[in-house]
Amino acid sequence: MDLLSSIVARAKSDKQRIVLPEAEEERTLCAADKALADDLADIILIGNPAKVEALAKEKGLTNIGKATLIDPENYDKSEELAEKLAEIRKSKGMTIEEARKLIKNPLYLGCMIIKTEGADGQIYGALSTTGDTLRPALQIIKCQPGITCVSGGLLLISKQKQYGEDGVLVVGDVAVTPMPDAAQLSQIAVCTAQTAKSVAGFAEPRVAMLSFSTKGSAKHEVVDKVVEATRLAKELDPALKIDGELQADAALVPSVGAKKAPGSDIAGKANVLVFPNLEVGNIGYKMVQRLGDAIAIGPILQGIARPVNDLSRGCSVDDIYYMIAITACQAMDAKK
Repeated sequence: MDLLSSIVARAKSDKQRIVLPEAEEERTLCAADKALADDLADIILIGNPAKVEALAKEKGLTNIGKATLIDPENYDKSEELAEKLAEIRKSKGMTIEEARKLIKNPLYLGCMIIKTEGADGQIYGALSTTGDTLRPALQIIKCQPGITCVSGGLLLISKQKQYGEDGVLVVGDVAVTPMPDAAQLSQIAVCTAQTAKSVAGFAEPRVAMLSFSTKGSAKHEVVDKVVEATRLAKELDPALKIDGELQADAALVPSVGAKKAPGSDIAGKANVLVFPNLEVGNIGYKMVQRLGDAIAIGPILQGIARPVNDLSRGCSVDDIYYMIAITACQAMDAKK
């Protein structure tokens, strides 16, 4: 079974409640219909019922009736959720009037439904920017305990089966934090390992903290940051299998790892790669994707207490479908 099929199978094994707040968007609605047809998740759609039903009819979508459809302008729990939102944000000066206005915004409404245990995860971004995706999630759902840094993980599927787990690597951060300090980088490492378990299904994440140096081969403050981040990650999660600093070849190639980092349990065996900053991560994965003909799945937002995922505005129906499955797998892990 390939990785995507495995993710879908895990999602189906314990159906989660996933909110799609951009229900009036064509690709989103088509992906919802496919997810409902496949019994992938319990879908909660937020949008104008007349517009959603008209679009479903136009596209010949026959499964949308299985979803829970919420009208943000006429939701019977709006006042209750507005009061709770005002309470959550009172330290920031939010009034009940402001909360009532925000709760009509599908992105905020979806996050409040998750906050009050009415759903397990949310996906949007086909119409919204990453900033619009993160803002309500961070204001309402907030980060996992002990985590202050949101990051973006990515599944890289290579034809080079000798690397990672049969060619699959999980990498981060490729999407959110431009220049993490050592503490933030340590959190990215822990969260990317969590993604490797919950989404990629790795039984044992082996994390390499990447740098242009291996075990002191170069001296620089950015190398020192990676070394310190490795130490802090071990404090955050003492059971985590992690090593750094390692160059990419030392992390991935057994013969190089044995030569450059003898005695390391990770060198040459890494299946999770943590980049020292967003610039390196974003450039690196896109080069592997294009020059190495690898498949890149994500970014998958990490560090939020309940899964909220961002989509590219150029996403396809299949992209959304698989992100529903990924978010469901994250939600299952968050409940443990």
